[in-house]
Amino acid sequence: MISSVRGEVLAIGLDHVVVEVGGVGLAVQATPSTLATLRRGEQTRLHTALVVREDSLTLFGFADVAARELFGLLQTVSGIGPRIALAALAVLDPDKLTAALSEGNITVLTQVPGIGRKGAERLSLELRDKVTATTGEPETAGVPVAGSAVRAEVAEALIGLGFPAKQAEQAVDHVLAGISTADTADTPTVLRAALATLGRKR
Repeated sequence: MISSVRGEVLAIGLDHVVVEVGGVGLAVQATPSTLATLRRGEQTRLHTALVVREDSLTLFGFADVAARELFGLLQTVSGIGPRIALAALAVLDPDKLTAALSEGNITVLTQVPGIGRKGAERLSLELRDKVTATTGEPETAGVPVAGSAVRAEVAEALIGLGFPAKQAEQAVDHVLAGISTADTADTPTVLRAALATLGRKR
């Protein structure tokens, strides 16, 4: 799986961006809100999901890990493919989409093109518990809101190193709770502190 791409933005279309990685221009499908943050000629990093079909390989890019995880989670529901999943994230930001799924807000979910009432009910029924478990109440757990992006990146890195997801998230939350300012909550600093915390627990 290609989990992220970093490089120069070569071109920006209505529904995609072309990022040069190692001399190769990769077309990455993205939402309008993500595309709006990009500038031609500038460097960017996108968290990505590779969707493999019999006749195609398509990269989908996201500004943060949470959006990418929601994209994958939506596709676990029957009838929801990558296009509708991307449309959901284009119409609703991750926080609003997560809230609608957990609360069973059919009115909000049916704002997404391609999702009718029955589809919205199925989404909420199947994903209500999963989005709650995935998001893990970051704001009520004492983690600064400004550190939410760092939290996701560091947790993903720890999981990649072999730590259990729950243990990784708890270590990151512990570190972020002890940081008084968002300025010091950069990914390398938090990762080192979380590794130290996990090392003490072993």
